[in-house]
Amino acid sequence: MVYENPDGVMIGLEIHVQLNKLATKLFCGCSTDYHTSEPNTHVCPVCMGLPGCLPVLNKRAVEYAIRIGLALNCEIVEQTQFHRKNYYYPDLPKGFQTTQYDYPIVSDGRVVIEGEDGEHVVRIRRAHMEEDPGRLMHMGTIDRSRGTLIDYNRSGMALIEIVSEPDMRSPREARRFLDKLRNILEYLDVFDSTLEGSMRVDANISIAGGDRTEVKNISSHKGAERALLYEIMRQKNIKRRGEEVVMETRHFDEARGVTISMRTKEEEHDYRYFPEPDLVPMRVGSWVEGILETLPELPDARRSRFISDYGMVDTHAKALTSDIRVADFYEEVASKVDPAAAAVWVSDVLKGELNYRDLTVASFTVEDMVKIIELVVSGKVTEKAAVEIIRTILDEGGSPMDIVKEKGLLKVEGDVVDQAVEAVLKENPQALEDYFAGKEKSLNFLVGQVMKKTRGRADARSVREMMLEEIDKNYR
Repeated sequence: MVYENPDGVMIGLEIHVQLNKLATKLFCGCSTDYHTSEPNTHVCPVCMGLPGCLPVLNKRAVEYAIRIGLALNCEIVEQTQFHRKNYYYPDLPKGFQTTQYDYPIVSDGRVVIEGEDGEHVVRIRRAHMEEDPGRLMHMGTIDRSRGTLIDYNRSGMALIEIVSEPDMRSPREARRFLDKLRNILEYLDVFDSTLEGSMRVDANISIAGGDRTEVKNISSHKGAERALLYEIMRQKNIKRRGEEVVMETRHFDEARGVTISMRTKEEEHDYRYFPEPDLVPMRVGSWVEGILETLPELPDARRSRFISDYGMVDTHAKALTSDIRVADFYEEVASKVDPAAAAVWVSDVLKGELNYRDLTVASFTVEDMVKIIELVVSGKVTEKAAVEIIRTILDEGGSPMDIVKEKGLLKVEGDVVDQAVEAVLKENPQALEDYFAGKEKSLNFLVGQVMKKTRGRADARSVREMMLEEIDKNYR
């Protein structure tokens, strides 16, 4: 099936990734570990832009940028340099941002995502290094704020801005691209996605060949999808009225789920770019080979290995490798129990229970997962009981064996199940008549009643077989 893209949607993203795994900021020695600190306590004359202070480039940040470029299948430039981007805003104490302009460190890459009609390539136009501005905290919504507070702890943090081509055709594709990008960056170990400000998105969108709008500073992947859905609806309504979409910059209000006009879109000449006089050009081409050798196994490669090494289906491989922490967790579990069983229980059951509670895999131990799978494989508990054990650990704590004992979850067999089957058939004559009349669902009902009597401790397949035998023997 080919996706028709009926509204002619074109989406391009600019993603600002904070390299918060670095120990110090991009141009000074201030610590990057500011996220739990008081405001304006991780600052110095350099990142505050005081006169006479000179920047010193963080070499490790350049290496991180090259790692990212290689992982995104980009070309690494032989020589790069920094420019000054001149504009005034309260979170930018210098009055300009040190960034890269016409010599970005990497360019011309690609990322493959799951698109609306199968695998879809999103091209990467460029990725360049720059410093993060400070953080504005509005007292209320941005358009109705009673005032604004500024925290400069973030000022001067190393960023890499990744700019895609407008290759995404729906908000869902944009979210999948962001998910895939975050996954790659976490595998590279260049940032911690759980920290505030670690990944911020500017989304450019147009429909039916019209002018584009840019929605700035979206802080979550879900927020990006919602903002783009709103923009499509807003732009379609404008066109229905016979008007033209204005090229402008807008803000997404997450609380209200709407975008708000901020200003008309700036052009490049508005920023008066010129080379940064305090930083010399860098030749980095010779660094590439050494950095390439240090790249870890990336998500797509790990997915292929999981399929070949563990014999799992592609859906399980995708689910397990979409988060490096889950992939690591699975491999530990699979080293101790049957890998096929581990794939099912980690990807289908544990991940679902974690997502429902908005928890990470760090909330569960490998040892508990191994024990639960052993209990199921050995036939000591049913699959339903195993799910109950997982839910109890997440909600209340405890060990698998203690929960089994406290809740009486050991599987029942033999006479107990026989008696339950006989009792259910006697108690439900109408369901039995319905079964004889050809209503297969009535048999599922009867099996369910047996499971209820045994509190889920009987094996459902065995109960079904015993039910059919009892019906054939005594009720035909």
